[in-house]
Amino acid sequence: MANTPSAKKATRKIARRTAINGARRSRVRTFLRKVEEAIAAGDKEAAVAAFRNAEPEMRRAASKGVFHRNTVSRKISRLSHRVKAIAEA
Repeated sequence: MANTPSAKKATRKIARRTAINGARRSRVRTFLRKVEEAIAAGDKEAAVAAFRNAEPEMRRAASKGVFHRNTVSRKISRLSHRVKAIAEA
């Protein structure tokens, strides 16, 4: 348990950031789910549109420190290849 005033403030700040980060993480997962569903359905236009919406959201989460930059880059790259494969098929 925090005893000093600075430690108490730190726990308050951590709680606020945790809530914000959780919301952002959930938002990214929702965007990813929409891309995955469009890919599974084989809907080219929906997949491209969902990917265009998901990419900036993922990059934003990486810039805020919710996800690691390399993880986001890897996921975007792999999703991009999958969306492109649908577009060509």
